[in-house]
Amino acid sequence: MKLRDQTVLITGGGRGIGRAIAELFAREGARVAVADLDLASAQDTADAITAANGTAMALAMDVTDEDAVDAGVGAMVEAWGQVDIALANAGIQHIDPVHKLAYADWQRVVDVHLNGAFLVTRAVLPHMYARNSGTMLYMGSVHSVEASPLKSPYVAAKHGMLGLCRAVAKEGAEHGVRSNIICPGFVRTPLVEKQIPEQAQELGISEDEVISKIMLKNTVNGQFTTVEDVAEMALHLAAFPSAALTGQSLLVTNGWHMQ
Repeated sequence: MKLRDQTVLITGGGRGIGRAIAELFAREGARVAVADLDLASAQDTADAITAANGTAMALAMDVTDEDAVDAGVGAMVEAWGQVDIALANAGIQHIDPVHKLAYADWQRVVDVHLNGAFLVTRAVLPHMYARNSGTMLYMGSVHSVEASPLKSPYVAAKHGMLGLCRAVAKEGAEHGVRSNIICPGFVRTPLVEKQIPEQAQELGISEDEVISKIMLKNTVNGQFTTVEDVAEMALHLAAFPSAALTGQSLLVTNGWHMQ
């Protein structure tokens, strides 16, 4: 098992990519704290892990709330004594062109992705530094390295997460902490499913055209990235044995973006 006796915090772990990663990490021997705004979905993931003979706990966590983040990390440390790996994965989306975008919608997306990632990072780093060991992971996006229309707050936040990841890699090195960011292409999660009719309406095209001409146009095989694809990359980064791999953006996009 690649993560035997490691303790892991995953935000947005109740469904989608976060859940797939939580379940894979548990199968690899990790104790997983599943944090989610929706405690019921976090508990459902944790229950599935324990039913498969893994170890997990569910945490109610609004990643935009300092006290909630600190309390969740505190509960994990109280139960298990440490935080070895943390994945800032919580996310939302909003579709609008910039000239129609309400500031409240901009702020909400940036708060969840970028500010939430900061709060999680700040909460776990002291525990990692104390042990001179740790892995900080971020769920970025292909939009961490390029832009698409109608998603300016998401694109800006994901670019910001790339910068945060690199800053943590620089600062964390002397404390034995590595930091990397995973950048998926379109994964057919509830977050993406919601976008399809929204983009169709905004662009005046069919939902099938959104998929073929917008979402999958630049992939090499016309396929969505899967939650399993992303989970495998997360496992590789979590289990990587040295700081030879730190401060990096790893793209999982079916060839959409190559670097």
